[in-house]
Amino acid sequence: MKPEEAYEWLANHGKEIAHLDSMRKLLNWDQRTHIPPKGNAHRASQLGMLARLLHERRTDPRMGELLNTVETSSLVRDPLTVEAVNVREWRRSYDRLTRIPTRLAVELAQAAAEGKNAWEMARPRNDWDSFEPYLERIVGLKREQADALSPGNGREPYDALLEDYEPGETTESLKPVLAGLRDRLVELLHRIDLSPIRPGTSVLHGRFPADAQKAFALDVVKRLGYDLDAGRMDVTSHPFTTDIGPGDVRITTRYDEQSFNVAFFGAIHEAGHGLYAQGLPSEHWGSPMGQSVSLGIHESQSRLWENMVGRSLSFWKHMYPVARRYFQPLADVSLDDFHFAVNEVRRSLIRTEADEVTYNLHIMVRFELEVALLGRDIEVRDLPCAWNEKMRSYLDLDPPDHASGVMQDIHWSEGAVGYFPTYTLGNLYAAQFLASARKDLGDLDAQFERGEFTPLLAWLRHKIHSQGKRYRARDLLKEVTGEQLSPTYLIGYFDRRFGALYGL
Repeated sequence: MKPEEAYEWLANHGKEIAHLDSMRKLLNWDQRTHIPPKGNAHRASQLGMLARLLHERRTDPRMGELLNTVETSSLVRDPLTVEAVNVREWRRSYDRLTRIPTRLAVELAQAAAEGKNAWEMARPRNDWDSFEPYLERIVGLKREQADALSPGNGREPYDALLEDYEPGETTESLKPVLAGLRDRLVELLHRIDLSPIRPGTSVLHGRFPADAQKAFALDVVKRLGYDLDAGRMDVTSHPFTTDIGPGDVRITTRYDEQSFNVAFFGAIHEAGHGLYAQGLPSEHWGSPMGQSVSLGIHESQSRLWENMVGRSLSFWKHMYPVARRYFQPLADVSLDDFHFAVNEVRRSLIRTEADEVTYNLHIMVRFELEVALLGRDIEVRDLPCAWNEKMRSYLDLDPPDHASGVMQDIHWSEGAVGYFPTYTLGNLYAAQFLASARKDLGDLDAQFERGEFTPLLAWLRHKIHSQGKRYRARDLLKEVTGEQLSPTYLIGYFDRRFGALYGL
């Protein structure tokens, strides 16, 4: 077979896989938003069957044969062409997945479906004992997966799972970045603790009806550029975004009628993911060139819009009059008081409700526990105590129960081990991207004050979204900003914003 014919077969095969995967995503979305409780057992069976079909197609021996044909041809001579990028990523996926037995792939899918359901039932009851066996099964399977992906090569077991979310990153490359950031954050947090500036009663607590929160959030995400004709927003227990296919990118949030922050910033965060997914090149859907780079880059988009734009004073100079029309409790609250409240630094137990300064300390707790779990330094039964010890060490907090401690995140229950570092990487990437955008676009704050978000979105679409998977994450950062990854930009952003707020 000629290389061109081999490539065409691979492209068609990849599109078939993408269609099957879009069905899996739709089933997952339904399970986390609308499924009746008694349907979960059948859903686990459905997802297991789809996992089997997907694994069989992704490891089809013919893929390996035809990749060999294309890889020695002129089609991939330039490593940044569409063909070369697709072949590179097909090869990476094929080589990894052929190390995973079909039985293990199916068991992982079923365990994740069952684990999610168990977590959703157990967390509100603070019932660690009933959830622990599900998590123990998942961790056992993830250890087996790590062993299969890196058999006896002396690498950190965690690297094998991190590669699923952040290709090219390793535990060794992450540790110094996170350690350096941790030291600067602890120092900044100490300075904030010493600041005499303190808020009074929080202005973000009161009566915020869910209907009004939904209407306001939809109003804002539409202004940012999220296409509601190609998406929708639903309610879930733990917000997420799913890219089902061209013209169908869905976001979710959750409501607390006594708090403004939970739903609004959750919606903006997920809309950031949605904007990225809606900006991927649809003409390449079904191939790597139509996919996002990594979860770290995905998080850079969500964190940029949620925090660096959505908590900025310039954003609220435009949006606060709109917010006041939706929410009566804000009628007598000044813009300055409101802006301080949405940026207040306060040690908290819940990661998703954490301020920007302490958020990355939450991530480090999870990263260190994941590395220990995969390395068999601790077992699942040890997690509650280990979690509480790290929360005391990093945040000087002692979780009163499992629901606000070790059980608060959905990720482990669905098998997403190796995922958490992407949040901090996303913050680092976002700060560096935004600094570069400011150089290219001029006074972004003046634009935000006028409600002009299109220039920034267009810049992100051109520089990042449209590139698909052409570059690895750190290579994309270098391509866009001209520099290697540096914590300097995130620390500088923190110093400017919180220095101004707390008079540092």
